[in-house]
Amino acid sequence: MLPRAECCPVEANLVHHTKCVRCGVLYCSSDCLSLAQNRYHAAICMDAEVHNEKHPVNVLVEFWKKMHYPPETCGIMLFVKIVGLFRQAADPQALQTQLQDFVHKSVNEDLLIFHKMLGEKFTLQIEQLYKLFCSAFDPESDERLQWLTPDGFKSLIALVGTNGQGIGTSSFGDWVKNVADCEMDDMERRAVDELIDDLYSKMDDVVGSFLNNEGSALYAMQSKINHSCAPNAETVFPNSNHVLALKATRDIQPGEEICISYLDECNVQRSRHTRQKILKEYYLFVCQCAKCESQINEPDETSEEEEDDDDDDGMEDSD
Repeated sequence: MLPRAECCPVEANLVHHTKCVRCGVLYCSSDCLSLAQNRYHAAICMDAEVHNEKHPVNVLVEFWKKMHYPPETCGIMLFVKIVGLFRQAADPQALQTQLQDFVHKSVNEDLLIFHKMLGEKFTLQIEQLYKLFCSAFDPESDERLQWLTPDGFKSLIALVGTNGQGIGTSSFGDWVKNVADCEMDDMERRAVDELIDDLYSKMDDVVGSFLNNEGSALYAMQSKINHSCAPNAETVFPNSNHVLALKATRDIQPGEEICISYLDECNVQRSRHTRQKILKEYYLFVCQCAKCESQINEPDETSEEEEDDDDDDGMEDSD
């Protein structure tokens, strides 16, 4: 039981789980279920076979969990839902055009992204993942899925890899922020701080950089926002669920582009050279934001302190 329980913002009245009567998948409300049914769920609903571990979709999910650390299902189910969107789309060509608006990359660039997402064994893993997708959805028998070729599948994963937004829904993280604002005596403050440090250390051992990330999503507008090392907005999850909001971090002038940082709070404070190295390596572009341009004369080297940090950086171990 956490101290200062009143600082936990979980609101029970926001959770109204509704179950699909056919497959048992839970949705937050009947409206959410109805929307999903009309958009993608009807095409991927597995009936009672959802409980069959040998069902092709379940085999696909289990394979993903073994190739992804920490094991999660949100990522692979995003791909599954996109397939469902195509199967139910009144105009699949328009949907494909909409997805292509997110990213335009060559196959070689796709391969670089796969390498970062999946590690040294990415080639074999992608081939196996694609075969499992074909087994689950048989794209050759559905003209709406003609794009789901090996290259099309790679482009889909690259699209999510470069444009997907991590969904942060940590009630514990919200509690930490709220309890930090509480007034308390020095003894209680020390005890609470020690508890927080201990809990974060234990959770870090299990989930690492995925602590406050419960999966990825593509948002029609937010996923197209460009990066700046001096952003004027940030992405927040005000209700600790999938609902995303953009919060201005300073006054934004009429006509000014809204930008967020693709780097975390620690990395965005690093040197220009380090920021550009990370962005080039993981997002395949050279940043030309106002902050980078103003620091263009800085030496192209990484400080010893940052190199030491890099040794412990979760990004280096993401493969």
